Amino acid sequence: MTDYQALLPDIIAVSHQAGAAIMEVYATDFDVAQKNDNSPVTEADLAAEALITPVLKALTPEFPIVAEEAASRGEVPNVDAKPFWLVDPLDGTKEFLNRNDEFTVNIGLIVDKEPVFGVIFAPALGDTYTGIVGIGATRARSGSAAEAIAVREAPFRGVTVLASRRHGDPKTLSAFLEGRPLASTKNAGSSLKFCLLAAGEADIYPRFGPTMEWDTAAGHAILRAAGGRVTTEDGSPLLYAKAPLRNPNFIAWGGLR
Repeated sequence: MTDYQALLPDIIAVSHQAGAAIMEVYATDFDVAQKNDNSPVTEADLAAEALITPVLKALTPEFPIVAEEAASRGEVPNVDAKPFWLVDPLDGTKEFLNRNDEFTVNIGLIVDKEPVFGVIFAPALGDTYTGIVGIGATRARSGSAAEAIAVREAPFRGVTVLASRRHGDPKTLSAFLEGRPLASTKNAGSSLKFCLLAAGEADIYPRFGPTMEWDTAAGHAILRAAGGRVTTEDGSPLLYAKAPLRNPNFIAWGGLR
């Protein structure tokens, strides 16, 4: 059985190395290319993935790795029923392009179609989030020690909803929230929305728009470890190792039931 706690220091370390490589590019007038799906890719995406993949191979040679940039080139291993890694080396590339600092390095581990381990590093913000299901979740602010985080119970005054800066359907969101007291709506980029739920700073994140499994795996694991959950619109758990590796619409829940 894999000792996830033993893996954690090395995964945090490589997420920070990848983040440093990203920030080197962020400080320049970098070029932007278009992938086959018309999504943007930069030198930062490629450099971060090139650092992460060899470390994961060395730590867990038996686990396949599904990484976004390799997948965009058609390099997708057969994961079958094996544990496997999902890597988004630079989640929030459009946030990166717009220089609003809300981009992350995402590394998540899937076992039996569910995320069990996740690390997210936001290099421009200096925040590191971790989660091991059954053990707990943490957040380390820049220069500070890691502290335990957990979802909160829904406040009496109403829920705080997280929304993507660049995706979503306002009419669908409004219909979904009908009858629920709404305190406020926050916008956030990339996988930071999962992290805010896990840290008890918001209550629900409905996502009515396209995502891939590498976009959500690490954040989903951290949220689960903090006491939250992610479901499809019909209330079923959001599962992984789908073919293709595309997510349906989903709802990420903090302590709201």
